[in-house]
Amino acid sequence: MKYLQLTVQDGVATLVLSRPGVRNAFNDEVIAEFIQAFGELGTGEDVRCVVLAAEGVAFCAGADLNWMRRMADYTHAENLADAAQLAEMLRVIYECPKPTVARIQGDVYAGGMGLVAVCDMAVSVDTANFCLSEVKLGLIPATISPYVIRAMGARAAHRYFLTAERFDAQEAHRIGFIHSVVTADALDAKVAEITQALVSASPAAVKACKQLVQDVAGRDISADLMARTVKGIADIRSSEQGKEGVQSFLQKRKPSWLV
Repeated sequence: MKYLQLTVQDGVATLVLSRPGVRNAFNDEVIAEFIQAFGELGTGEDVRCVVLAAEGVAFCAGADLNWMRRMADYTHAENLADAAQLAEMLRVIYECPKPTVARIQGDVYAGGMGLVAVCDMAVSVDTANFCLSEVKLGLIPATISPYVIRAMGARAAHRYFLTAERFDAQEAHRIGFIHSVVTADALDAKVAEITQALVSASPAAVKACKQLVQDVAGRDISADLMARTVKGIADIRSSEQGKEGVQSFLQKRKPSWLV
């Protein structure tokens, strides 16, 4: 891959966006690489979780300016096709069967907010700034909106979508967009703390829990939803790892996935 660097160690895959010269802005090539990478990581047997990181002063500044210049001359049909690829990238990351952690070492703007929002967890340095800047350009954050609104809530989205205000990491944490704010020298330790928790848990249960959140969040508590959750616990209890986890707990020993 040209713009993404991948390493895998002890079950943790680290995918680094490396375009520091353009503040890690993405274009059609980067989008294609993300789709390929997360498609492969989702099925990799040696991967238990994925850390999405970046190099340089910014985590991601959104769309690349040269790409935006090209898009200015696109027809409506070409714009639809282009946006569909961005939507596919976000979907592939969001639906990746492996848990994902955004390691935010710098500023996050526009489409970069979508990259953070599609990750299951997000840890940020205290100096990072966040901004949904689209309305300043006469645009809207349409493609990233389903994920960003899920991450920060509709009330916060009303403000920051409409005003394009820049806000700091403490505010991003207050509204629930990120989970932890740390100093730069504590960033890797906090990410490692999270990834260690992920690789210590049952791989099958982690995968099922991720799907559970996506299936249940925002849904009415209906008879159908209750039936699905009943089936979910019955399925996992009778699974190989479900049985092993309970037995290892009762027998006061490590489960097989930790041996």
